[in-house]
Amino acid sequence: MSILLEVSGLGKNYYKQRGITRKKVTALNNVSFRLHSGKTLAIVGETGSGKSTLAKLLVGIEKPDSGIIKLSGEQVDISNYKKYNHVIRFIFQDAGRSLNPLQKVGQMLEDVLRFSTILDAEQRRVKIRKTLKQLGLLDEHAEYYPHMFSGGQLQRVALARALILDPKLLILDEALTALDPSLRAQIVNLLLELQQQDGLAYLLITNNLQLVRHISDEMLVLYQGQAADSGLTAEVFANPQHDYTKKLINSAL
Repeated sequence: MSILLEVSGLGKNYYKQRGITRKKVTALNNVSFRLHSGKTLAIVGETGSGKSTLAKLLVGIEKPDSGIIKLSGEQVDISNYKKYNHVIRFIFQDAGRSLNPLQKVGQMLEDVLRFSTILDAEQRRVKIRKTLKQLGLLDEHAEYYPHMFSGGQLQRVALARALILDPKLLILDEALTALDPSLRAQIVNLLLELQQQDGLAYLLITNNLQLVRHISDEMLVLYQGQAADSGLTAEVFANPQHDYTKKLINSAL
Protein backbone atom coordinates (compact mmCIF):
# COMPACT_ATOMS: atom_id res chain seq x y z
CA MET A 1 0.00 0.00 0.00
CA SER A 2 1.55 3.28 -1.12
CA ILE A 3 1.95 6.33 1.12
CA LEU A 4 -0.42 9.03 -0.12
CA LEU A 5 0.11 11.74 2.49
CA GLU A 6 3.23 12.25 4.58
CA VAL A 7 3.54 15.03 7.14
CA SER A 8 6.86 15.69 8.88
CA GLY A 9 7.53 18.11 11.72
CA LEU A 10 4.53 20.33 11.02
CA GLY A 11 4.31 23.45 13.17
CA LYS A 12 2.04 26.48 13.34
CA ASN A 13 2.10 29.50 15.68
CA TYR A 14 -0.35 32.33 16.15
CA TYR A 15 0.23 35.64 17.83
CA LYS A 16 -2.23 37.45 20.09
CA GLN A 17 -1.86 41.15 20.74
CA ARG A 18 -2.74 42.30 24.25
CA GLY A 19 -1.98 45.96 24.60
CA ILE A 20 1.72 46.32 23.93
CA THR A 21 2.34 42.62 24.56
CA ARG A 22 2.48 40.13 21.70
CA LYS A 23 1.99 36.57 22.90
CA LYS A 24 2.87 33.49 20.85
CA VAL A 25 0.37 30.63 20.90
CA THR A 26 1.55 27.30 19.50
CA ALA A 27 -1.28 25.52 17.70
CA LEU A 28 0.84 22.67 16.31
CA ASN A 29 4.30 21.55 17.36
CA ASN A 30 6.35 18.99 15.41
CA VAL A 31 3.42 16.84 14.23
CA SER A 32 4.25 13.93 11.92
CA PHE A 33 2.19 11.10 10.42
CA ARG A 34 1.57 9.03 7.30
CA LEU A 35 -1.64 8.07 5.53
CA HIS A 36 -1.75 5.24 3.00
CA SER A 37 -3.99 5.07 -0.06
CA GLY A 38 -7.34 3.46 0.66
CA LYS A 39 -7.03 3.90 4.43
CA THR A 40 -8.62 6.10 7.09
CA LEU A 41 -6.64 8.06 9.65
CA ALA A 42 -8.57 9.67 12.50
CA ILE A 43 -7.27 12.86 14.11
CA VAL A 44 -8.63 13.03 17.65
CA GLY A 45 -8.43 15.70 20.35
CA GLU A 46 -10.58 18.14 22.26
CA THR A 47 -11.19 21.74 21.21
CA GLY A 48 -7.90 23.63 21.03
CA SER A 49 -5.78 20.54 20.42
CA GLY A 50 -4.84 21.64 16.90
CA LYS A 51 -7.11 19.41 14.82
CA SER A 52 -8.73 22.12 12.70
CA THR A 53 -5.43 23.99 12.34
CA LEU A 54 -3.95 20.81 10.89
CA ALA A 55 -6.81 20.53 8.38
CA LYS A 56 -6.37 24.16 7.30
CA LEU A 57 -2.65 23.62 6.69
CA LEU A 58 -3.26 20.49 4.64
CA VAL A 59 -5.64 22.24 2.24
CA GLY A 60 -3.74 25.51 1.99
CA ILE A 61 -6.17 27.73 3.92
CA GLU A 62 -3.19 28.62 6.12
CA LYS A 63 0.55 28.15 5.76
CA PRO A 64 2.71 26.19 8.22
CA ASP A 65 5.63 27.84 10.02
CA SER A 66 7.67 24.65 9.83
CA GLY A 67 7.55 21.13 8.48
CA ILE A 68 7.00 19.34 5.19
CA ILE A 69 3.83 18.04 3.53
CA LYS A 70 4.15 15.44 0.78
CA LEU A 71 1.47 14.02 -1.52
CA SER A 72 2.39 10.77 -3.28
CA GLY A 73 6.04 11.46 -2.45
CA GLU A 74 6.06 14.99 -3.92
CA GLN A 75 6.62 17.91 -1.56
CA VAL A 76 3.63 20.24 -1.61
CA ASP A 77 4.31 23.70 -2.99
CA ILE A 78 2.63 25.91 -0.40
CA SER A 79 2.37 28.80 -2.86
CA ASN A 80 0.43 26.77 -5.45
CA TYR A 81 -2.29 24.76 -3.76
CA LYS A 82 -4.47 24.92 -6.88
CA LYS A 83 -2.15 22.26 -8.30
CA TYR A 84 -3.42 19.80 -5.68
CA ASN A 85 -7.09 20.78 -5.85
CA HIS A 86 -8.05 17.57 -7.62
CA VAL A 87 -6.03 15.33 -5.26
CA ILE A 88 -7.11 16.52 -1.82
CA ARG A 89 -10.59 17.82 -1.01
CA PHE A 90 -12.11 19.23 2.16
CA ILE A 91 -15.60 18.69 3.59
CA PHE A 92 -16.80 21.12 6.22
CA GLN A 93 -18.66 20.40 9.44
CA ASP A 94 -21.85 22.19 8.43
CA ALA A 95 -22.76 21.10 4.92
CA GLY A 96 -25.62 23.58 4.63
CA ARG A 97 -23.53 26.63 5.51
CA SER A 98 -20.74 25.55 3.17
CA LEU A 99 -23.06 25.70 0.14
CA ASN A 100 -24.13 28.87 -1.66
CA PRO A 101 -27.87 29.24 -0.87
CA LEU A 102 -28.46 31.22 -4.09
CA GLN A 103 -26.93 28.63 -6.41
CA LYS A 104 -28.44 25.42 -7.71
CA VAL A 105 -26.49 22.24 -7.02
CA GLY A 106 -25.88 21.56 -10.70
CA GLN A 107 -24.33 25.00 -11.15
CA MET A 108 -22.08 24.49 -8.11
CA LEU A 109 -20.77 21.26 -9.56
CA GLU A 110 -20.46 22.83 -13.01
CA ASP A 111 -18.33 25.64 -11.57
CA VAL A 112 -15.98 23.17 -9.86
CA LEU A 113 -15.46 21.25 -13.12
CA ARG A 114 -15.03 24.36 -15.26
CA PHE A 115 -12.48 25.81 -12.85
CA SER A 116 -10.42 22.65 -12.31
CA THR A 117 -10.76 20.52 -15.47
CA ILE A 118 -10.61 20.78 -19.25
CA LEU A 119 -13.91 18.92 -19.78
CA ASP A 120 -16.29 20.39 -22.34
CA ALA A 121 -19.93 21.23 -21.55
CA GLU A 122 -21.31 17.79 -22.47
CA GLN A 123 -18.57 15.96 -20.56
CA ARG A 124 -19.29 18.14 -17.52
CA ARG A 125 -23.01 17.34 -17.76
CA VAL A 126 -22.30 13.60 -17.88
CA LYS A 127 -19.87 13.85 -14.97
CA ILE A 128 -22.40 15.72 -12.83
CA ARG A 129 -25.12 13.13 -13.48
CA LYS A 130 -22.73 10.26 -12.72
CA THR A 131 -21.57 11.84 -9.46
CA LEU A 132 -25.09 12.57 -8.25
CA LYS A 133 -26.12 8.99 -9.00
CA GLN A 134 -23.04 7.64 -7.22
CA LEU A 135 -24.15 9.44 -4.07
CA GLY A 136 -27.76 8.31 -4.23
CA LEU A 137 -29.12 11.58 -5.63
CA LEU A 138 -31.34 12.06 -8.68
CA ASP A 139 -30.72 13.96 -11.92
CA GLU A 140 -33.46 16.40 -10.91
CA HIS A 141 -31.52 17.33 -7.76
CA ALA A 142 -29.16 19.32 -9.98
CA GLU A 143 -31.96 21.90 -10.24
CA TYR A 144 -32.47 22.13 -6.46
CA TYR A 145 -31.25 24.88 -4.17
CA PRO A 146 -29.61 23.86 -0.85
CA HIS A 147 -32.68 24.75 1.25
CA MET A 148 -34.68 22.14 -0.66
CA PHE A 149 -32.64 19.23 0.74
CA SER A 150 -32.78 17.33 4.02
CA GLY A 151 -29.73 17.22 6.30
CA GLY A 152 -28.59 13.85 4.97
CA GLN A 153 -29.05 14.97 1.38
CA LEU A 154 -27.04 18.14 2.06
CA GLN A 155 -24.16 16.00 3.28
CA ARG A 156 -24.38 14.00 0.07
CA VAL A 157 -24.31 17.23 -1.96
CA ALA A 158 -21.18 18.30 -0.07
CA LEU A 159 -19.64 14.93 -0.85
CA ALA A 160 -20.60 15.31 -4.51
CA ARG A 161 -18.83 18.65 -4.69
CA ALA A 162 -15.69 17.06 -3.24
CA LEU A 163 -15.79 13.81 -5.20
CA ILE A 164 -16.57 15.26 -8.62
CA LEU A 165 -12.84 15.88 -9.19
CA ASP A 166 -11.99 12.24 -8.40
CA PRO A 167 -9.68 13.07 -5.47
CA LYS A 168 -7.39 10.62 -3.72
CA LEU A 169 -7.93 12.09 -0.26
CA LEU A 170 -10.92 13.56 1.56
CA ILE A 171 -10.49 15.57 4.75
CA LEU A 172 -13.65 15.37 6.84
CA ASP A 173 -13.48 18.06 9.54
CA GLU A 174 -16.26 17.04 11.95
CA ALA A 175 -18.33 16.50 8.81
CA LEU A 176 -20.59 13.89 10.46
CA THR A 177 -21.08 15.63 13.79
CA ALA A 178 -24.31 17.48 13.00
CA LEU A 179 -26.12 14.40 11.69
CA ASP A 180 -28.45 12.31 13.80
CA PRO A 181 -27.32 8.68 14.38
CA SER A 182 -29.39 7.15 11.57
CA LEU A 183 -28.21 9.68 8.97
CA ARG A 184 -24.65 9.38 10.22
CA ALA A 185 -24.80 5.61 9.74
CA GLN A 186 -26.01 6.10 6.16
CA ILE A 187 -23.18 8.49 5.30
CA VAL A 188 -20.58 6.29 7.00
CA ASN A 189 -21.74 3.29 4.98
CA LEU A 190 -21.56 5.40 1.83
CA LEU A 191 -18.03 6.54 2.66
CA LEU A 192 -16.90 2.96 3.28
CA GLU A 193 -18.47 1.86 0.00
CA LEU A 194 -16.72 4.64 -1.93
CA GLN A 195 -13.44 3.79 -0.25
CA GLN A 196 -13.74 0.16 -1.26
CA GLN A 197 -14.71 1.03 -4.84
CA ASP A 198 -12.26 3.85 -5.55
CA GLY A 199 -9.43 3.43 -3.03
CA LEU A 200 -10.13 6.79 -1.39
CA ALA A 201 -8.16 7.79 1.68
CA TYR A 202 -9.89 9.68 4.50
CA LEU A 203 -8.50 12.00 7.13
CA LEU A 204 -11.27 12.00 9.72
CA ILE A 205 -11.18 14.84 12.24
CA THR A 206 -13.60 14.12 15.06
CA ASN A 207 -14.22 13.80 18.78
CA ASN A 208 -16.53 10.84 18.28
CA LEU A 209 -14.39 7.92 19.44
CA GLN A 210 -17.10 5.38 18.67
CA LEU A 211 -16.96 6.52 15.05
CA VAL A 212 -13.16 6.43 15.13
CA ARG A 213 -13.20 2.87 16.42
CA HIS A 214 -15.70 1.84 13.75
CA ILE A 215 -14.17 3.22 10.56
CA SER A 216 -10.54 4.28 11.06
CA ASP A 217 -7.50 2.11 10.43
CA GLU A 218 -5.13 4.35 12.37
CA MET A 219 -5.50 7.26 14.76
CA LEU A 220 -3.46 10.23 15.93
CA VAL A 221 -4.31 11.86 19.25
CA LEU A 222 -3.42 15.54 19.53
CA TYR A 223 -2.92 17.18 22.91
CA GLN A 224 -2.03 20.86 23.16
CA GLY A 225 -0.77 20.82 19.57
CA GLN A 226 1.44 17.77 19.91
CA ALA A 227 1.06 14.07 19.13
CA ALA A 228 0.13 12.28 22.35
CA ASP A 229 -0.54 8.85 20.84
CA SER A 230 -0.57 7.31 17.39
CA GLY A 231 -0.79 3.92 15.75
CA LEU A 232 -3.31 1.33 14.62
CA THR A 233 -6.70 2.25 16.03
CA ALA A 234 -7.26 -1.11 17.72
CA GLU A 235 -3.84 -0.94 19.38
CA VAL A 236 -4.29 2.62 20.65
CA PHE A 237 -7.66 1.72 22.16
CA ALA A 238 -6.24 -1.44 23.72
CA ASN A 239 -3.03 0.13 25.05
CA PRO A 240 -3.04 3.95 25.17
CA GLN A 241 0.29 5.40 26.20
CA HIS A 242 -0.59 8.96 27.20
CA ASP A 243 -2.76 9.83 30.19
CA TYR A 244 -4.78 12.18 27.98
CA THR A 245 -5.56 9.34 25.55
CA LYS A 246 -6.61 7.11 28.44
CA LYS A 247 -8.97 9.85 29.64
CA LEU A 248 -10.51 10.26 26.17
CA ILE A 249 -11.05 6.54 25.72
CA ASN A 250 -12.44 5.99 29.21
CA SER A 251 -14.93 8.85 28.70
CA ALA A 252 -16.17 7.29 25.46
CA LEU A 253 -16.65 3.75 26.74
